[in-house]
Amino acid sequence: MSISNQRKVRSMIRQPFVAGRFYPAQPDALEREVRACLRGAPPRREEHTLLAMAPHAGYVYSGRVAGLTLAQANLSDNLLLLCPNHTGLGASLAVWDKGRWITPTCVMDVDEPLARALLEAEPRLASDAMAHQREHSLEVLLPFLGQVKPGFRGVPLCVAERSLAALSRAAAAMAGVLRALPGGASLVVSSDMSHFENAERAKSLDFMALEAVLRLDPAGLHEVVRAEGITMCGVLPMTLGLMIALELGAKRAELAAYANSGEVTGDFSSVVGYAGVLVS
Repeated sequence: MSISNQRKVRSMIRQPFVAGRFYPAQPDALEREVRACLRGAPPRREEHTLLAMAPHAGYVYSGRVAGLTLAQANLSDNLLLLCPNHTGLGASLAVWDKGRWITPTCVMDVDEPLARALLEAEPRLASDAMAHQREHSLEVLLPFLGQVKPGFRGVPLCVAERSLAALSRAAAAMAGVLRALPGGASLVVSSDMSHFENAERAKSLDFMALEAVLRLDPAGLHEVVRAEGITMCGVLPMTLGLMIALELGAKRAELAAYANSGEVTGDFSSVVGYAGVLVS
């Protein structure tokens, strides 16, 4: 194999970037922690989950909300995974379209046929690994998905596109692909809520955003986050996710869990908010 082909093969394998920081690097310890976060969650919903939003901080802070949310989700075999872009690297709608993602407890094979169909349907999407290489927000959810959906495959999409019109057009094109899949599709959106507000103000701001989410109003979510300066890092992927879910027939959204980092640290003067939402 040529050196260029060896590099190409390696580039299709995403190695863990935040293992040992956001979650345990040792498989046994990671599995114990994920199981603890899932323990005591309500039963899996009977209705098909079109979209699940879960947070992506260190497990000590947000793991319980992520676990309570994803344990209840009744996810399709066809997963589209949407995350924000914290690094500023790569394309504004960046698809990792080949290979696999590795974590200490599970491996996600990329659903290459679905990725290819999405790229063909929507020219704004770009095949781009750069946006994902150092982006933690999907990686931290994969060990949970490995527990609740063993053997899952997915298509990672990093969203930095700010134009509501562009997101709407992309949503319509992507929904056309997802709608045609046997067994339907589910979206998993990675987002934290307000950052570094006192707990009372964080909750007030967060529920302004969540009220728009719960009434299935992506434009309203996009606008209230902008107008109120809400530091919800996943507002763009959640806006796009809600648009796609509505195209797929979403009827209702429910808050699965809410918490903030002060409940762990004891410092409520500066917290990060975490919410879990299920859309069906």
